Amino acid sequence: MTTRVVVKIGSSSLTGPEGGLNREAVAFFAAEIAGLRQSGCEVLLVTSGAVAAGFRSIGYPARPKLLHEKQAAAAVGQVLLMQAYQEAFAAFGLTTAQILLTRTDFCSRRAMNNAVMTVEELLRQGAVPVFNENDTVSVDELKFGDNDTLSALVANLLKASRLLVLTDMDGLYSGDPRKQPDAVRYQTVEDITPEIYAIAGGAGSSVGTGGMRSKIDAAKIATRGGVPVFIGRATEPGDLQLAADGAGRGTYFATTSASLPVKKQWLGFMSTPLGSLYVDEGAVEALLHGGHSLLPVGVKRTEGNFHAGDVVEVLGPDSQLLGRGIVNYDDTQLRSIQGLPSRQVVPKLGEVHRLEVIHRDEWITLR
Repeated sequence: MTTRVVVKIGSSSLTGPEGGLNREAVAFFAAEIAGLRQSGCEVLLVTSGAVAAGFRSIGYPARPKLLHEKQAAAAVGQVLLMQAYQEAFAAFGLTTAQILLTRTDFCSRRAMNNAVMTVEELLRQGAVPVFNENDTVSVDELKFGDNDTLSALVANLLKASRLLVLTDMDGLYSGDPRKQPDAVRYQTVEDITPEIYAIAGGAGSSVGTGGMRSKIDAAKIATRGGVPVFIGRATEPGDLQLAADGAGRGTYFATTSASLPVKKQWLGFMSTPLGSLYVDEGAVEALLHGGHSLLPVGVKRTEGNFHAGDVVEVLGPDSQLLGRGIVNYDDTQLRSIQGLPSRQVVPKLGEVHRLEVIHRDEWITLR
């Protein structure tokens, strides 16, 4: 069976400190990916760098901060980025294919199924699919977090064997090694705990938007989907092959639980919640530890406008996110029965399709 690897390269690895595309870096990564392919791997590339590559060409003295300026820079930079990849891969006889996505695309299971079929055909034809966010039309300024989340979603969607997230740090440390010389690098992380999140800082580069925290988020998504993750550095020839083989310069995140079904992956990481439900401690225990459904009696407050069949997020008394689920009531119905015991729901509403607010089969825990 062919090993399928998703490689994610961030802006800091592709551009200079002041912006602008580093052609030598692009050529290096193309050579590394070509080497992976020669060893029998199918490779899908998720790349950042469009804004960083384009903002100087369009005339900005520094990376822009306003959304429309970023989008203008991305429109210029995406052309430069793909041209550089096309030329670099052509040196190895490889064809590149551009795939631009937004979060909205992931919300549609039909659109994702079409994307999967397209990518599978590209791989059959020997092309290298190159994914990036469609920055020019994205309206959410936070977006995918320098494409870290995008790479995890692609890895899960295409059932990759491993996700390799390349950055300018050689893995996750117990502290910032630039400030704490005694910081220790984690070789393997078996479980992404709150302690792991606590040591992940903010963005580490002036030309990128992602930091270690966004990479931990990506690792959590990918490993929940059954895809092990490497976060680290590849700066010398052969580094990418070592990373794929489990001997790379970085940190490996293991998959300790069974892969989530595709529906739950979509629910937890690709869907867009249209409302929020705040629940009591009894509901927290039932959802997180009891394996039970959410009943009206446990709902204390409802926010947003939604209909039965929409996705909502559920938060505890401390306003911390518990998970997401598919709701069985319209928001107006739910507001009229929230906090009521089950025996009072039917007399209040009349006949209902399902008594549960969220059935346990249509729920995913995200805490």
